Amino acid sequence: NNMRFLILPEVTVPHLASHLLAKISRRVSADWQDKYGHPIALLETYVQNNQFQGTCYKAANWVKVGETTGFTRNHRAGKPKAPIKSVWLYLLGSLYHTLSSKGLQA
Repeated sequence: NNMRFLILPEVTVPHLASHLLAKISRRVSADWQDKYGHPIALLETYVQNNQFQGTCYKAANWVKVGETTGFTRNHRAGKPKAPIKSVWLYLLGSLYHTLSSKGLQA
């Protein structure tokens, strides 16, 4: 569970965020397979629009696919209570290759 992925301004390692995301993305499906007995096809994350732009995800080839509506899981009626967030996806292995072979791009 990636509750927060924040690199403070005083940390000055070039491309650290996209490097870490790439390493995690390469490893997570195998780890999931070992623990739960099946692979995963994609990764999903949310970026709070009023505070962040998702720059590290874009640099690591994640795809912004939309935005949330502001409603929480337990609050469906009335006005939205949660901040709007961008939804980012990263396709892994087999799903990426399946879409690519059909001429589709993530």
